[in-house]
Amino acid sequence: MSDDEFDVIVGEALDAVPPAFLDRMDNVAILVDDEPPADGPVLLGLYEGTPLPERVGGWGYGSLPDRITVFRGPLRRMARDVEDLRHEITVTVVHELGHHFGIDDARLHELGWG
Repeated sequence: MSDDEFDVIVGEALDAVPPAFLDRMDNVAILVDDEPPADGPVLLGLYEGTPLPERVGGWGYGSLPDRITVFRGPLRRMARDVEDLRHEITVTVVHELGHHFGIDDARLHELGWG
């Protein structure tokens, strides 16, 4: 699968998120990169930012966007086939969006998005 095809699937995963959630996203960018940082754990995705429930007072003034990064390499390596890759991309996107909404890993796993 080409990088462009992978990126399209990430977009499709975002399109599948209910509008009620997408409408509540605030100041967040969705990015795709080849690999996670070499000095850290193997990650499928990464949320960097301030979750919505923690934003208080004058938080937004001058704040850079939160970042959700989806990593192609680890997702491609773990997938058995294209359909499995689609599924894993969707789970990763929803998982990282969950962090944007303040949901921790334990709860995301309970909900089936782990």
